[in-house]
Amino acid sequence: MRKSLPFALTKDRSFFESLGDWMGDVLYDELPEKGFECRDEQIFMAYQIEQALKEKNVLFAEAGVGTGKTIAYLLPAVSYARYTGKPALIACADETLIDQLVKEGGDIYKLQKTLGLEIDVRLAKSRDQYLCLKRFEEAEKVETDEWIDDIAFSIPDGVYAQGSMIAVQPYGDRSDYPTVSDEDWNKVNYNAIMQCSVCDLRNRCGQTLHRAHYRKSTDLIICSQDFLMEHLATKESREREGQLALLPEVSMMVLDEGHLLEYAAQKAMTYKVQARTIVPLLERLMVDGVRERTLYAMEKLQDDHELFFDQLRDDIVASEEERKRINKSATLLKYGKQLIADVEILLEEFVFESEMYMIPEYELNMAEEYLEQYQASLRIFTAQGDAVDWLEETDGEETLVIMPRLITEVLEEKLFSKKLPIVFSSATLSVNKDFSYIAYSLGIHSYQSFSVPSPFDYEAVMKIYLHELSQNNKTARVQQLLRDGEKTLILFKSKQAMLNFKADLPLMERMHVAFEGDRELSAIVRDFQEGTIKTLCSYHLWEGLDLPEEALTRVIIYDLPFPPHDPLFDAKRTFAENPYEEVELPFMQLRLQQGMGRLIRTSNDHGDIHILLNEEEAKQRETFENILAVSPEIK
Repeated sequence: MRKSLPFALTKDRSFFESLGDWMGDVLYDELPEKGFECRDEQIFMAYQIEQALKEKNVLFAEAGVGTGKTIAYLLPAVSYARYTGKPALIACADETLIDQLVKEGGDIYKLQKTLGLEIDVRLAKSRDQYLCLKRFEEAEKVETDEWIDDIAFSIPDGVYAQGSMIAVQPYGDRSDYPTVSDEDWNKVNYNAIMQCSVCDLRNRCGQTLHRAHYRKSTDLIICSQDFLMEHLATKESREREGQLALLPEVSMMVLDEGHLLEYAAQKAMTYKVQARTIVPLLERLMVDGVRERTLYAMEKLQDDHELFFDQLRDDIVASEEERKRINKSATLLKYGKQLIADVEILLEEFVFESEMYMIPEYELNMAEEYLEQYQASLRIFTAQGDAVDWLEETDGEETLVIMPRLITEVLEEKLFSKKLPIVFSSATLSVNKDFSYIAYSLGIHSYQSFSVPSPFDYEAVMKIYLHELSQNNKTARVQQLLRDGEKTLILFKSKQAMLNFKADLPLMERMHVAFEGDRELSAIVRDFQEGTIKTLCSYHLWEGLDLPEEALTRVIIYDLPFPPHDPLFDAKRTFAENPYEEVELPFMQLRLQQGMGRLIRTSNDHGDIHILLNEEEAKQRETFENILAVSPEIK
């Protein structure tokens, strides 16, 4: 049911004129009367967003920490959703940010309470954030630890009962299981192999119930950027197959921490082939009664797949990067083309098997869907065209990742060519108010932009220290800093860098430090905020973490966050005229600004930032000293 606007419309005033009047009343009068600070930067941002809505443009809204960006975009977003009859979409950088936005006491909660405005807010999380009943049933056969029982008890009784699912509430969200580790969750959550369209449990799945729920939102749908990109990547194919797109049509988009959209797009718009997946997938089809020709075709595909991955491992260029470069040998390409032929033969045999009904229909359909994508992936890989590919570890499995085109082209075509208002909101979108790097990275040619500073007096509340030392002495310096018990966030440029630090840290000290990946991240953050743990190590929390006052009083930047030397960034370097100026430097500067921005979140915050610089990093001082909020001290 469509909701009424939070202000009256008259015949002599347009919607946008009335919106401007209402926002002025709220920001200048109503909110300050209820104890909110009147901030010129926030008001400026709200009116810039109104202009972007009016002109249906892309807007880069860079506003410093403490501006009140969320309220600045919520007021026009809710109003525009009700005016157009379509919900506004807020896409956050990750699931942790979503939880912060909708939690009790967050900005949406405050706005509703203060203005007496009932806002219909619904969450649309990434598919891997939901329990998969099929995978759970398989895991339950082999897992004996307590975590599997905890999940079993959480599944509503009506899920397995006969009859309607109308009375069953949405269930199976990752955040419902804070004590389950990422490793265990990856055994039972949705993954790309599961083919929901042919699953006999799809109408009883928590993911399906959540999707039906958020589609009915009248005001706001909040999702992760990963999910938004997955929606764009699958929209055309789902509609061709007669399925609904993952997200409904929306009136506008807000990309909170929008500088991270490129990474979400990279994750969603790639093909993935995993080393071990195909073996158990096909073994499930080897049931009694299957024709000998089909069994032979499956066994040959499994054997050739194993040969392909053995050769792939031999062709990897050794490095510590998460994305491993592949030096494609003639043998590897030959094996890849053989696999394409193997799949073609097996799919033909499946046609005959489908008529004999010996293989369960779901299993057969799932295998066919997977093999068609598998074949398409290998065709791109062996074509030696413009695709970018690499080997990485995903969910504990060796995974060949293939990106058909640079994300710039895909985003330009699928998102930014539409006449849809899109607002990028972040404290760091530019380098010295120059937005060309992010615009270039995303394929955006026409946009509006503005940059307003933070209202905080950084000189009074923050100190920055630069530690010049050898790489081998960094762990020891961190140990010295941690002795005073300050609430400390340590940021690393990569997962490998964090793991190296973890390995160097003495075992007794390691017990008092939380590391990303040990458990579900939002649960770790919650324990850190509540003081259960004093030190948090992360390679993802350069942005989005919001821990005010005494919850965080020190940030340690363990290494300058230059981009990795991996196939993806190497492809970007190849397309740049000056890779250092166009790729390396702006990436590092933006990332560094984000990391430092974790410290001062409110006017009551205080603390120190420590940047550790080895000999090579110390030579880069002049490239980032001008973006520091205060003049640093050299240690």
